[in-house]
Amino acid sequence: MDALARRLAESHPLPHAVLVDCARRAIASGVPEPGEEAGRLAVLFSRSLVGDVINATGVLLHTNLGRAPLPLRTSGRATNLEFDAESGARGSRHTAVSSLVSVLTGAEAAVVVNNNAAAVMLVLAALASGRGVAVSRGESVEIGGGFRIPDVMEQSGAQLVDVGTTNRTRLSDYEKAVASTRHDIALVMKIHPSNFSVEGFVSSVPVAELAGVGVPVVADIGSGLLDSTCPWLHGRMPAVPQFLAAEPAARQALADGAGLVTFSGDKLLGGPQCGIIAGRADLVAACASHPLMRALRPGGHTLQLLQSALMSFADRTVCDDIPFWRMLSVPVDELRARALAVVKTAGRGSVTDTTALVGAGSAPGTSLPSVAVALDGDVTARLRALPVPVVARVDRNVTLLDLRTVDPADDHAVAGAVRTL
Repeated sequence: MDALARRLAESHPLPHAVLVDCARRAIASGVPEPGEEAGRLAVLFSRSLVGDVINATGVLLHTNLGRAPLPLRTSGRATNLEFDAESGARGSRHTAVSSLVSVLTGAEAAVVVNNNAAAVMLVLAALASGRGVAVSRGESVEIGGGFRIPDVMEQSGAQLVDVGTTNRTRLSDYEKAVASTRHDIALVMKIHPSNFSVEGFVSSVPVAELAGVGVPVVADIGSGLLDSTCPWLHGRMPAVPQFLAAEPAARQALADGAGLVTFSGDKLLGGPQCGIIAGRADLVAACASHPLMRALRPGGHTLQLLQSALMSFADRTVCDDIPFWRMLSVPVDELRARALAVVKTAGRGSVTDTTALVGAGSAPGTSLPSVAVALDGDVTARLRALPVPVVARVDRNVTLLDLRTVDPADDHAVAGAVRTL
């Protein structure tokens, strides 16, 4: 067994303990060639490790590929995560992020948890436990992984009160629920159905109208657009992208009277996975002091990455600093020139116009013009088997490597991957 593990080490750079486990399982399986089986198990283990891939799918925020890509940089030093350097006393891990979110959205305060589902659960537990929360039937959604608003509501201790119908909900539906003594409504929740769209005979109630129903309005805007005017794009794009027109934004929701907004950090914000709760100081304080906060709070590395992203929005340098916005703002002509260079270097393939998607449930039903390197047949499995996997997509038996989602620094790697075929 030890000899087999040492032979594996010649071609599989894995810890010896892992290779011994592969050898043990291969021998125990009783196959005629345990060496071959052990090598297969070592390959499977290597591929299961979290590591780099090149996203050539054309989906900018690919949930299976980590959504918003971010460079992971650290000095390795300790941080002042919960330390007030001025007083020398314990501080709050949310101070800097809260200040930045306030500057960017107009919120009075903000706290951060580990994802947006956690943000929704914490808000409900802190502000509506044992009481009713009015939600339009058309907004009682299911997000990826099978998590449903009714289930999150139940776990928080709040009681879901359905109002309206699947396709049409009116202000009077909310007012009737709030006025009813049977429901004891604590909150009205406005949920953006970010991963689907309903068209036709539909109507919904905007936050500005809901703000007058007599209880706080919580707007779950989901995708995390900070400001619908996108001031950070001025000078970089001729206009705000059309697909963002239907996306609710934190600044505008709060200005319209929402007591709180909740949203993800790793979608349109382009930061790390986290959930942000922002709005009225008293409501945020109630969330921050709830016992669940201890279980849901993020670690220091997440807060550092989020802080860095928010600083880029404040500096209006997101198109240079944040990969998602950089991918979004690249002109099609630049993508075409890169694709031609990849094809020339690789010595095979062709250049074709295509469309890219935002992804991660953001801007459903919309697409962006893009350019891809096209290869005949389905070669996606061979591309995924490379040391740094290249993840592409197939359309009508043609493999497409969409360059809108590829960092320009990886163009040479894409060309090399194509050349190996």
